[in-house]
Amino acid sequence: MTDLEGFAQRRIIEGWGRQDIVSALTELVREFKDWEMEKASAFSEAVYEEVKTSLAYVDLKDRFLKNLLDYPKTGVAMGEFGVGSRGEGDFKVHRDIAEIIGEQSVVVGPGEQDDAGVVEGGGRYVTAAVDGIHSRLSRFPFLAGFHAARASLRDIYVMGSRPVALISDIHLADDGDIGKLYDYTAGISAVAESTGTPVVSGSTLRVGGDMVFGDRLVAAVGAVGVSETLPSARQHARAGDVILMTLGRGGGTIATTAIYSGSFDVVKETLNVDFMRSMEAIHKEGLLENIHATTDVTNGGLRGDAAEISKASGTKLIFEERELRKTVSRPVLTMLEALGIDYLGVSTDSLLLILPEEDAPEVMKALEKVTPVYEVGRVEKGAGAAMIKEADGSIEELKPLFRESAYTKVKRIVGETPPEDMVEMSRALDAAKKEAQKKKEEVKRWMAKRD
Repeated sequence: MTDLEGFAQRRIIEGWGRQDIVSALTELVREFKDWEMEKASAFSEAVYEEVKTSLAYVDLKDRFLKNLLDYPKTGVAMGEFGVGSRGEGDFKVHRDIAEIIGEQSVVVGPGEQDDAGVVEGGGRYVTAAVDGIHSRLSRFPFLAGFHAARASLRDIYVMGSRPVALISDIHLADDGDIGKLYDYTAGISAVAESTGTPVVSGSTLRVGGDMVFGDRLVAAVGAVGVSETLPSARQHARAGDVILMTLGRGGGTIATTAIYSGSFDVVKETLNVDFMRSMEAIHKEGLLENIHATTDVTNGGLRGDAAEISKASGTKLIFEERELRKTVSRPVLTMLEALGIDYLGVSTDSLLLILPEEDAPEVMKALEKVTPVYEVGRVEKGAGAAMIKEADGSIEELKPLFRESAYTKVKRIVGETPPEDMVEMSRALDAAKKEAQKKKEEVKRWMAKRD
């Protein structure tokens, strides 16, 4: 995929001449489009003119308008800070985003870093969540839609709600085959119909409009749910509770690992709605109120989720390695071990429940009707998470990595360790966060005066 606008902008800022930029753009255009030279050249001229004109905002005398059109520069790129890679860098950025959003009148908001948000409305609790497709599944749109839909429904269920609607958002680049739209939609619908959750609305657009060539698919699935009771947020975990986990067969991450390692049969292992069936079993037996906290083991694997639960609840989580290994389905675990991938650092799609010890047998009995479930640990006073090693009973601290476990060859080359200048990067992000907060308040004041 080629961003023509970004390509032209970088070269204008670097001081390239007009004709050199237009010529370079024309070559790019002809790589993607079977256009005559005259049309490709005219299009490139138009791209140059639009980008050049837009950059004139930097010379505006109107400080408010200039600031409105600009954004705080950090000098830190998404990839180098690990954003989207479900690790330390990603968690920091999400906390910053929550701070920019600020305090709100909600039951569960971005500040809790939970699976979904919850508001009160009409005497009921309304839960909302959105999950983007796994980026490496762009070439496999059915799986992309299928697993994004599952992810959004999981996020609704773990907050104690039952889903009532799904929404779809899809952006396909200019050269993308429209068949991708249909395949993606079919993937979502397979989950929707298997769980009785209707797809009610959506949006279909191009990535970057006329300015981005290629066939990349970028999409998300949102879900809405309702509940009569307070959500089972992570912050409700208590010392003395036990931790249960269902069998995880993987989702988008495992499907991606399987495809790009040639373990294609493992993809079939991910085609299920076990998680939703598990939560429905709990609802059916009226056991939801017995559970203090629930989550799906996704964000950076158990390492990431355990750390977030600990922070939110002010407790320490202790796990038994012997039991944890049982929570990953045999085909998935075999593949991960063969590839040298830490199963604790990737999304396995297990359902994790934290509840009083006396209620565990009844909940396990309900779950065992639809899926294997294991008691994997306990909650204690303290902070952090740890695992009792099966081999010798020693204690291993469970910490999130800078990025989730590298589950493709490309990710191994990128690495899992933080950059050496992580502290300086974080400071740059903090400064940008403050600028964004300041800009938000300034625009609010401007609108208030206008009224």
